[in-house]
Amino acid sequence: MKDEARIRAVKADAPVKARPVGAAAATVPQSEIEQVLTAIRRVIRATDLHSRHITRTAGLTSSQLILLKVVKDRGAATVGELAGVISLSQATVTNILDRLEHGGLVLRERSEQDRRKVVVTLTEGGREVIARAPEPLQETFIRQFSSLKDWERSMILASLQRVAAMMDAEDIDASPLLDIGLLDRPG
Repeated sequence: MKDEARIRAVKADAPVKARPVGAAAATVPQSEIEQVLTAIRRVIRATDLHSRHITRTAGLTSSQLILLKVVKDRGAATVGELAGVISLSQATVTNILDRLEHGGLVLRERSEQDRRKVVVTLTEGGREVIARAPEPLQETFIRQFSSLKDWERSMILASLQRVAAMMDAEDIDASPLLDIGLLDRPG
């Protein structure tokens, strides 16, 4: 009987009891919950769709394209420098570089100054791929986020950190790249 009343309340868009972590039960309209979940789903879906678009257009994953652009911007860099710039582990960057080098998009060579270091440079093929590739979603986001007022950026950051905590995702290892799945997967 209790379940039937809850179903009728949801259908009527009546307030539903939500139990936030560490807080007393609160009354939250079902439509508000659905709007939040829909917004989260839209972000996930937009990331997925854009990643697929990059893969279809450039033959690369978003992570591979972002790494290619960093190599282009830096001219030449070590794996450690690249890992630091895009906030990924050296192992992940090495795996991504393996795929890019296999595709003829980057070249790895020993440094002339320090033979212990390997320097990564962009090939002409890499430049061509970048020229025809769409802008990564991350770059669009960064440009728009940077144009917000300080209080808006702070509010978004706090809200997203709270959402991550509510989804028990605050301790999940994640890099600041808008991409779906493993970052070092094949393109």
